[in-house]
Amino acid sequence: MRLTAISFVSAAALLAGFGTAQADIVIGLGTATTGPVAALGEQSVFGAKQAVADINAKGGVLGQKLVLKVSDDACDPRQAVAVANRFVSDKVTAVVGHLCSGSSIPAADVYQEEGLVMVTPTATNPLLTSKNYPNIFRVCGRDDQQGVVAGTYLAEAFKGKNIAVLDDKQAYGKGLADVVAQTLEKAGAKVAYRTSVTAGERDFSALITSLKDKAVEAVYYGGYHPELGLIVRQSREQGLNMQFIAGDGLNNQEYWAITGAAGEGTLYTDSPSAASDPKAQALIASFKAAGLPEPGNFAFYSYAAVQTIVQGLEKAGSADSQKLAAALHKGTYDTVVGQVEFDAKGDVTKPAYVLYVWKNGKPEMVAAK
Repeated sequence: MRLTAISFVSAAALLAGFGTAQADIVIGLGTATTGPVAALGEQSVFGAKQAVADINAKGGVLGQKLVLKVSDDACDPRQAVAVANRFVSDKVTAVVGHLCSGSSIPAADVYQEEGLVMVTPTATNPLLTSKNYPNIFRVCGRDDQQGVVAGTYLAEAFKGKNIAVLDDKQAYGKGLADVVAQTLEKAGAKVAYRTSVTAGERDFSALITSLKDKAVEAVYYGGYHPELGLIVRQSREQGLNMQFIAGDGLNNQEYWAITGAAGEGTLYTDSPSAASDPKAQALIASFKAAGLPEPGNFAFYSYAAVQTIVQGLEKAGSADSQKLAAALHKGTYDTVVGQVEFDAKGDVTKPAYVLYVWKNGKPEMVAAK
């Protein structure tokens, strides 16, 4: 009996030690796997999954396996809050997300209250970091940086001509369009028409009539690809040849699927593509293996957000969220999109935006003049 008891205790101790060694570090991914921008969410999921697979292949983090828990917020603010609360209940170590600014902003309030780190790969609205929450970060730039690039281009390329600025009333789209309009006005350009559409609309005949009546030659659209794709296609069907330009929400092959040849020449701003970086080749290969189109920046930045969290955990030497946040504020992190360093607000210190054009069904970077 004594030997059995000793054996039982020893076995229990061994099992306890084994359980500790094999414990997982779980990170959440809040994104849109349903809804109108699910194609972008799909890229985010694949990017994060590939990052987790690559990290685990190299031994994981802090001696533990990294696990990704994906939850759909459909880019809906209320659903995002529910997702955030679920991640808190599940005691995840950190969160990659959310995809949309309109989801990230209310979710950030939950994460701040509960002390959970969130690193968004794609939410660009300045309001996200305006509250100076110490545990909220983004690896992408901001709308007030991206919008200046688009507004400056329009002011120079369409000087003295009628320009329209549209948005979809959502945090990302409206915030971006507002910055473009402000940039145009500061440059003395003419904003001949400023209006909004509703996400999910499909018939834009009244809008197109107004654009034609006001002799608009260039249109900036703040929003995502589904609505702009329809606006462009319907405009071309009515014989309008105005220039369309948008933000990084247009970096998605689904845009061309909506427009077809009508999308030729559409411009958009985005961060420089990571596709040519050798570190991105594994992600590109994983997309090909899954039968998906070549990934865009939504995938790369999701991958980078996971890398940033993992390197932060290693720097902190702990899965404690407070220590992770402190480490992220102090370190510089090597990612698939380049070096990432955060300022006091949690914004990247060196954002960059360039211009792309849809050409022959694919986006190409516009050479700087």
